[in-house]
Amino acid sequence: MVWHGFEPGVYETWDECKKQVDKFNNSSYKSFFSHQEAKKAYELGPQFYTDIKSGVGGMLEIDSNSLSVDAACSGNPGRIEYRGIYMKTKEEIFHVGPFQDGTNNIGEFLAIVHGLTWIKQKSFLIPIYSDSKVAISWVQNRKCKTKLKQSDKNICIFNLIYKAEKWLRNNSCYIDLVFKWDTKKWGEISADFSRK
Repeated sequence: MVWHGFEPGVYETWDECKKQVDKFNNSSYKSFFSHQEAKKAYELGPQFYTDIKSGVGGMLEIDSNSLSVDAACSGNPGRIEYRGIYMKTKEEIFHVGPFQDGTNNIGEFLAIVHGLTWIKQKSFLIPIYSDSKVAISWVQNRKCKTKLKQSDKNICIFNLIYKAEKWLRNNSCYIDLVFKWDTKKWGEISADFSRK
């Protein structure tokens, strides 16, 4: 939903919304789970929301209508798993793994892509937060640049990586929904496994 953009209004997909805010100075827009919610928010105006997105992809505050993702790894390489949490309800949306002989960066990368596929499948226009700069850069480049070697132990991880890279090449418009979680400002990400 777009309050300030080339053509303000309620949009059904991220592609439609992005056309209205991309390269528009001082744009403001926000995602919602339902068309009805978005329509009501559009009528109320942005002043009722502290978690709107503003500018060119900038984030003012945490958007509670979002997905946070994180990974955990025991050893390096070691057992990895990852998950996604819906921020508003703290519901675990997905939890994948553990897999043998992986790295934390791979888990973070797969978590982001899994989140993006979930958003597309549900037709939600919501941001995804990750606390991994490395994984976000891999997603932006559509390539998991791990130095880990493929082996019999981790073949299932590499199969997930190949699928994720292919999905990113075919769905690059969703990459703009990924934002860096500011741990210093906001604390641990909601999807954190609390194993530090």
